[in-house]
Amino acid sequence: MNVPSDRGREERSRRDFSPQLNCAPLAARNYENDMLTDIFAYRYLNRPIWSEYTELERRLLNQAFGIVKDALPYYDSNGKEIESNKIKWETLHDRLARELGVNELSQRCYSYTQKNYLGQEVPIAGLFSWDDVCGQFVNTTFNGQVDPDRFIKERLSFVELAMRLRGDEIAQANAKIPKALADAALRDAGPRLGLRLQGSEVDGVKAWNATLNSGFEAQVAELNERFRRAKAPLTYHNGFIQLALDETIEQNIAKPFWALVADPLWKNVDIDMKESLDRRDSNDKDPAIFAAKALESTIKIVSDTKGWTRGTETGASQYIDNLMSKANGSYLTVWEGDMLKDYFRKVRNPVGHGPGSEPMPKLTLIQTDWAIESAMSWVRTLIRRM
Repeated sequence: MNVPSDRGREERSRRDFSPQLNCAPLAARNYENDMLTDIFAYRYLNRPIWSEYTELERRLLNQAFGIVKDALPYYDSNGKEIESNKIKWETLHDRLARELGVNELSQRCYSYTQKNYLGQEVPIAGLFSWDDVCGQFVNTTFNGQVDPDRFIKERLSFVELAMRLRGDEIAQANAKIPKALADAALRDAGPRLGLRLQGSEVDGVKAWNATLNSGFEAQVAELNERFRRAKAPLTYHNGFIQLALDETIEQNIAKPFWALVADPLWKNVDIDMKESLDRRDSNDKDPAIFAAKALESTIKIVSDTKGWTRGTETGASQYIDNLMSKANGSYLTVWEGDMLKDYFRKVRNPVGHGPGSEPMPKLTLIQTDWAIESAMSWVRTLIRRM
């Protein structure tokens, strides 16, 4: 007999109750968006983080799941399912289940028998809501049957996917703000017909957007603080959970960097730097190359955005010349430009080109960290000058 573990969950699940309930495996259902999904557990498969599961990890998973529920509430203030968010939770479930190679993250159907007023045993069956299915997975009791490192990573993968989904929603909303502001300005300038609230509609749109962004930023900040308190060397930024091995570097270099490249203009910079960190953390090949690619993209975007690109450039050095040009206002001084060119000469070029018969060049871990952190610092200063 499979019985819900608490009355609250049972009451919510009974809303889906059907005497003819079909509890066929979820794999039999059609998926609208079959795709590969990048998850934390896979990216860090070969990089051990946890050697044991303790009370710190249990709290972290519970607290992180609570943040997800705040970011994507399943019920409204009246206790009614929010249909749009219900679909999102189902999508999150299906995507992670597929990556983990299971039909369900946890059991969705429940059934048991109960005596009626005549004393007869009658079958009761229903479905747990999607937030309960995911919650049972994330907060399930660790029984030691799997490696604790794998156990924790798989559950944090759900948190990562949920925060990524919410972050994408925020980005889409931000992309629509220019049009929303333009429409609001037209309404402000037009005649006031019918009943209208006092105040500028433009200000209202700005306030709504600010609230939307600040709310999510607070949730991200809480998640990162939860990582810190659980002594987990992790940080979440722009859709991904990654290792953060040096708190000073994280606060003074990485955090400002990720905040700046969250703008869609710097999408390729964001992608390449995440690839660089993933390669470093998994001891994969040439992580510094991707940090250099992120930096080169930044230089090109600055040159293009400022209208300095001539179209005859053949490499990073000539784009840097555009930024150094006195005719362009010396965006970079000569000494800064020389240092930047040296980065590509000494870091990117030796590793990025075939060595022929010479020994294959390889940076040490310390040198790789320096190359990544230096690229982040350069990107930050270049963007801030725009």
